[in-house]
This record gives sequence, C-alpha cells and structure tokens, in this order.
Amino acid sequence: MCEILAPAGGIDSAYAAINAGADAIYLGLSQFSARSSAENFDIEGFSRLSRYARALGVKIYVAMNTLVKDSELEGFLNTLIEVWNAGADAIILADIFLGKFIKENYPEIKLHLSTQAGVCNVYGAVLAKEYGFDRVILARETPIEEIRLITKIIKTEVFVQGALCTCFSGQCYMSSFAGGNSGNRGKCKQPCRKLYSIDRKGFEDLAYRLSLADLSVGEKIFDLVEAGVLSFKIEGRMRRPEYVAAAVKYYKNLLKHSASPSDLGSLKRTYNRGNYTKGLAFGQDKSFVSSAVQGHIGEFVGTIKVENGKYCCYSVERFGKGDSFKILRGGKEIGGADFAQNIPHGFILCSKSRLRSGDKVFVTTDTTLNSALLVDRKKIKVALSLRFCKGARAEVRFGTFKIYGDSALQAAENRPLTEDEIKSCFNKVDKYPFDIEYVSIETDGVFVPSAEINALRRKAFAEFFDYISANKNVQAVARHSFPNMKSAKNNLIAVISSQSLKTAADFTIYKPQSYLSVDCDAKDLFLYLPPFMTSAEIEQIKPEIKKFSGIYCDGSWAIGLARELRIPLFAGTGFNISNRVDVAVCPSSYMVLSKELTYSEQKELSVENAFALSSGNVKVMDLIYCPFGRRCAECDRRRTYTLTDENGRRFPIRRYNVADCRFEVYNCANLIGSSPVGTFIDCSLGVSPDKLLDIRSDEQMQKEYFKNYTRGHGNSPVL
Repeated sequence: MCEILAPAGGIDSAYAAINAGADAIYLGLSQFSARSSAENFDIEGFSRLSRYARALGVKIYVAMNTLVKDSELEGFLNTLIEVWNAGADAIILADIFLGKFIKENYPEIKLHLSTQAGVCNVYGAVLAKEYGFDRVILARETPIEEIRLITKIIKTEVFVQGALCTCFSGQCYMSSFAGGNSGNRGKCKQPCRKLYSIDRKGFEDLAYRLSLADLSVGEKIFDLVEAGVLSFKIEGRMRRPEYVAAAVKYYKNLLKHSASPSDLGSLKRTYNRGNYTKGLAFGQDKSFVSSAVQGHIGEFVGTIKVENGKYCCYSVERFGKGDSFKILRGGKEIGGADFAQNIPHGFILCSKSRLRSGDKVFVTTDTTLNSALLVDRKKIKVALSLRFCKGARAEVRFGTFKIYGDSALQAAENRPLTEDEIKSCFNKVDKYPFDIEYVSIETDGVFVPSAEINALRRKAFAEFFDYISANKNVQAVARHSFPNMKSAKNNLIAVISSQSLKTAADFTIYKPQSYLSVDCDAKDLFLYLPPFMTSAEIEQIKPEIKKFSGIYCDGSWAIGLARELRIPLFAGTGFNISNRVDVAVCPSSYMVLSKELTYSEQKELSVENAFALSSGNVKVMDLIYCPFGRRCAECDRRRTYTLTDENGRRFPIRRYNVADCRFEVYNCANLIGSSPVGTFIDCSLGVSPDKLLDIRSDEQMQKEYFKNYTRGHGNSPVL
C-alpha cells in the first residue's frame, strides 16, 4: 500500500495533515532536527500527538537527522530512546554509522535513513539494509532507473512535493562556511536563495542562480508507484497548515484517480516556488532553476488592465478582504498587491508598486480557500452497542471491547430511559474523533439519572480511546556504552590534486576532469569519486577504478564498492564523521573528519587513520544539475566559473564530467591552519600541492599565498 507522508512543523500542521488524510506524518523535536526553525515538539507534546495519531491509524516518524558531535552523543541517545518509548513509529537518522550502533544496541527501535545520508545507488541501499535500517529516504537526485533497482533491495521513501535543496543531499557546507550556521545541524541560512551572477554570457546579471523551483511530480507519481516506491514524501516543515492540507489532498486524490485541476490550483495558492519542476528523478526540465522568482509565486489568475488610474484584473473568480497577490512582468516579480474590491467580471487591486497593463497577476493568499482546507476532521468510525437492562450493570460495547456501569440498574418508577435519550447522550463525543454508528440499543424500562449516564459515556469513550491509542512499542531501556577512544598521533599527509599526479604527500588523491577516460599512471594513487553516482555510472568506470590503489569518496555508498573491489577506501569529508561512534564503526582504511569540527573536537577523535582538512580549497556544494539549463549546444565548456554574490564574494565553480556535466562550488575564501590529526590538503582548483606542503607549517606564508583566507571552524564552533 502506498503511503502519503506529510510534514508537521508544529501541532496545527500535524492536525491539518491527519485531517486531510495523510497516512503518516514526520516531525522534529526541539533538538537534533534538520529544521530547527520549525515550531517542533517537546516530548510531552509529541506523546499527546502520537496517541491521537495512533487512534486514527496515522504513523509518526521523528526526524533526528542532524550531525551529532561527540559531546552530544549521550544526550542524543537518551532523547532517541525517550521519543521511541513515547510512541514514535520510526526514527529518521542521517548518520548511517550511528544508526548501525543504535540498531545493535536497541534492535527494537525502527530506523529510517535520512535523505541527508545521500543514498543514490544500490551500493548505498545494500549498506543501509546491512546496517539495520528499515527504510531509506532517497536523495532527491536519484533517477527513476536507479529507484527501480533500489526498491528491490529495501523499502524506499521518495520526495514528491516541496522545496528542493540545490546541493546534493548532506553535502552542503555553504551556510556553514559563508554564514556560520550549519545546514547539517538544522541551522541553514539558505544562501542558495540569494542573488548571484556567474561569469558566463547570459548569466552576468544578478539573479537567483542557485534557487530551484519547488518539486511537484504530479501524475509522475504513478511512475514511482510502478517502480516500487512505498512512501511519497511531502517536504514542508516550515510551511503553513493549509499548504500541508492541500498537498495531502492533491496526492491522495491523484492515487485514487480522482484529482481535479482545482486540487493542483489549491496547492499552488498555498505555496508554489517557481511554478514547479518534476525533479531530477525524471531528468532536468526547463523549469528546474527558478532564477527570476524567489519565494511563493501562487497561481495565475489574470492580467492587469489600468483603467482610470485603477488596477483592474478581469477574471471569473471572486476574491475578498485579506487576499494577496504577486505581480510579475516579463517573468520577474515587480511587487505585491492586495484585494480592493470586486467589480463586474473581475476585481480591483491596490499596490505600492506602479503596475502596468499586461502585468500578470498571481494569487498568493486566498483566505476563503485557506479556511476551506482546514475544515475537514478525520474521524474514527465506531460501532457501538449499548445495553441498559434491569438487574444488570449498564454495558457499552465497542466490538469486543466492553465497559460496564458501577451497579445493577433498577426498574423505573415513573419515567423509563428511552432509546432516543441514550442516543442523545452518546452522540456527544466531546474531544474524541469518533463517528458513532449504533449497532444495537437495548433497554427494558430502567431508570438512569442523566448524571450517571453522562459519566458512563465519558468513562467509556476515555477508556476506548486509551485502548485504541495505546503505545505498542517495546520499551527501550538505556544499555549502551560508547566505544573507548584509543588516541593515536597521525603524522601522515594526504592531498587532493586535480593536476599533479606525483606529490610529496603520503597519499595523493587524483580528481579527474572526466571520469569517462582517466588516462594516467595511477599506481600509488587514490581515485576521487564524487558523492553522487548511479550504479550504471559506477559500472562504466570500474575499469578506470581498477587502475588505482584505492578510492576516496564523499558518499558512504563507496564502502560497498571498495569491499567488492577489495581495495582501500579513504572516507571523505562528506561522510560527516563527527563522533567516536562514527570513527569506530566506519570500516574505511582512512577517514577525513567532518570539516565542521573545531580543532579541539578533532583532537577528541584523534586515531591513527584519521585526517582533517587543514588547508587549501573548501568544497561547499555538489550540484548534480546544470546551472546553465543544460543548453549544451551553446556551452563554452570551461573548467571553472565564478559565482559572485551581492556583496562581491566570489565562489569558484568547478565543472567535471561523469555521464554528463556536474559542478562543485567552493568557498569564497581558502582554508589555512593546521590539524591535531593527519594533515589533509585540498588542491581541487589547481593550487600546487607541493607549494602548500612547503608552507603548511607557516600560517603567515599561507596568508600571503592565498590572500583571501579563513580558518574555517578550527576555532569557531558551528551552530
């Protein structure tokens, strides 16, 4: 059975999702959630909601999908156990190694692997299943062909609606390095939604060059059903309850083959960034990047006609007080407008912007629709049998579940209890989501005071609700112990190089421009593999991989590939190794710690095979799409470009080729410093590895060499 999974950023959105017909909801707590700016839940509030959801047959998954530092491990595990014991149906984790540790210590807890883990191929799916995960939430970039393969291995959850991250899942550090707040820890400042220019013809003007349109797969959901996907996920823990309700209704109706154009229209009006894209599962379409409009665009309802100084919009629709609109001219937003009054065949708008005839009008707030979306209430059909007979206690039966009155009933002296009076009482369901259906009502002339029958009703409904909302989770009792760290000094040096194949480093990791033909003497080199690769792409380059002594990768799926090829693995910064459990569980030969750790945090994880990025280039994004719209015929095919923000900060972009072109975005400042563990230097942009090796111990020389530099998070803890 297909599952529609809805977001619940707060209690109102949770009820909106349930009432709209969601099969499951996902939410975060006040800690360890990748959407820390959402309203979120405390344990008490979650416990109440979970009871309500269970009664209505709705599952709840709790997102604890942030990067967990070593000092946070105990608190994280205690919170996870507490929320499981409070009734979570599954916990969503981003840390695959921590998941393996939890499953070994608490096999009763059900785990889902977050999209932040970047599962995008069968190697990642096999590893997730091996480590005890019940389900994987696939990276949004995973193509439909790969999804078909993965669903044969493990249960899958796929995004069908909502915001898209511009960077490949779990690999974005731009907010962290450019703004000090980590997306991996739920504090993303959304730098991808800002204005940028790119030094390529046609892209020189400031626009939303990295801002993606919202995902809406629509009828493509049937391709995902055919591919074997179990759960269809709606993104939006930061969005309003009416959006949640509209999205749930749209996809529920689609799956029932009863969706109407108005269902999609309702969704567009509640939130719609960029008029929607089908997403990368089905290939990059023309609407994928929303460079002209950032934020809610709404639904098109007409065009402006300026008459006698008034902004008229002729439309068959009626609007009212409180309704708002966005105005576009030439595809670009030029201002907002509010409803003023209805006129024959249309309405008049008021706006602070100067509008022109021909401007397009999009409704972004439809107050009547918003109210209508939140009217529905999901109820439980309750088959009720009642018996009020002389000499016996009153009996209330819900199927096989029975509740009795306190004492035997007596015959009435004057006015016997009637069937209508019984119905009138039990039709009052109070706070409970019950839809009463009477199977039988039996009474033989007894007298029952109204206070007594009301008390019986309250008792019966309360006990029945407790019965159907009971938490059936096997309760977990804290019994874990974390691995002991055997501190060891690592004096080795590793370098990523895109040009020089022979360096003075102990390990050289070669990053090619193209993976289609890696023509080099690969002896004693590691091959850099990007975090996103499909199974077909991996299969195609296996002959090239076998030329090398080992592989380096930023995706944990490479564990399976290295094991299959029986070669060493260098686990990259994208593994986000942040705590002692990660260090102990990760089976790689060598590992680079998360680049969001301070020097002191790195030192706590000092083992003989651990490295930390200490100097050179800092990759902050992996783009699995073309920011130039895949206009290949007019492409200049340069190796590097420059992304420039409104403040003049320049972020290098590196293009490389697998089956198609992909791009890496680098920080506007290079990294300088040292490391308390093994030294790791990134020379992806062509910086001389040997030059950096020569000056790696001299910070002043590093400053002079780079000019524009940062110490990263060495001395500045990331939020």
